[in-house]
Amino acid sequence: MRPLTIKEKRRRGRHGQHGQAQRAYSYCTCRIILAVLVLIINTAGWAGAADADALVLRSEAAVLMEYTTGEVLVEKNPHRQLPPASITKMMVMLLVMEAVEAGEIKLSDVVVTTPEAARMGGSQIWLEPGEEMTVAELMKAVSIVSANDASYALAEHVAGSHELFVEMMNKRAQELGLTNTRYVNSTGLEPDGGGEGNITTAYDMAVLARELLKHPTILQWTGTWIDSLRGGESFLRNTNNLVRFYEGCDGLKTGYTDEAGYSLVGTAQRNNVRVIAVVMKAPTSAVRNSDITKLFNYGFSRFKSLPVAKSGDTVGKIRVIKGEEQEVEILVGKDLILVVKREEQAEPEVEIVLPPHVRAPLARGEKVGEALVKMDGEVKARADLVAAADVAEVGFFRFLFQVARDFFAGFFGG
Repeated sequence: MRPLTIKEKRRRGRHGQHGQAQRAYSYCTCRIILAVLVLIINTAGWAGAADADALVLRSEAAVLMEYTTGEVLVEKNPHRQLPPASITKMMVMLLVMEAVEAGEIKLSDVVVTTPEAARMGGSQIWLEPGEEMTVAELMKAVSIVSANDASYALAEHVAGSHELFVEMMNKRAQELGLTNTRYVNSTGLEPDGGGEGNITTAYDMAVLARELLKHPTILQWTGTWIDSLRGGESFLRNTNNLVRFYEGCDGLKTGYTDEAGYSLVGTAQRNNVRVIAVVMKAPTSAVRNSDITKLFNYGFSRFKSLPVAKSGDTVGKIRVIKGEEQEVEILVGKDLILVVKREEQAEPEVEIVLPPHVRAPLARGEKVGEALVKMDGEVKARADLVAAADVAEVGFFRFLFQVARDFFAGFFGG
């Protein structure tokens, strides 16, 4: 039988990380178990991080974190160092998005595949030397099918070389306080010829995921179940089955090697509550998905969201110095939502932080202050306060007239 050509391999969709979807586990069983566990938890009045054994987690390490506060709700061997496999690529995704935000690269940049990138094994999109793809297309490949060749190509594009990019990865890990994380490559593959590979912990990956979620564009890729590249020639199916099978799941990254076992950094959002769940070194993909499902369900059973203000709500007005208008309305820049424990009874307090005035020119939507939501004196949520309209700057003589007018108005009590 003749070997398959590259084109035939692409058409067969050999871009998944672990082969065909595994649907052996029963979601109904998971829900029944979770319902009983939640009843036990609520009856006992648990607080703080739960005992992972109570959730019957079979993965070697696990962490459940609430997104807005970073509070850890469940942990099992959270600081045990383990090989991350492809969840390594979360750091690649973060550095790419930070480079885009800084204006150093663009999602529309065309990346030319090097021979080194094309040689990457494991999960891939079969890039050929000299093949061109945009940064956005490569990010799609990394996010959906965990493509090693795409990850390597992005690393070279951002830093100029793979070696320099790995230095960036380790530097960023230090900045984020990922003290138990070390990178030797951008793919998570075990090094050729042996030697120490990438290493991390479930807790470090939860912290990294929380940082990555500051770039919500990433969820457009990680939350996609089916897509394609090369004009539909290359089929992409998400390696994270929960994106399809768990309501609200929209990321983030799977991982698997023989040494690392099955890992997943997942995130899901329901009713404005977002949680991050990490499991590492599960024995099978079915166990990995089951453990993440249990963690998600537990997180959503413990938290609720309290709407405080809506985007566009008017807060008041602020004085504008040297402006065509002397004052401008202030709006809440985004929905202000407080996420709290379900048993929380205290009323939130909102503090408006504004300077006495702002200076023209002022653009519509420009930040002028901040709204802080506090519980028991601690800031739990915040949102920018923005200008409701453009305010142009006046000329010198008109500015002098404004100053004189304000002076006499104040002097005479006008």
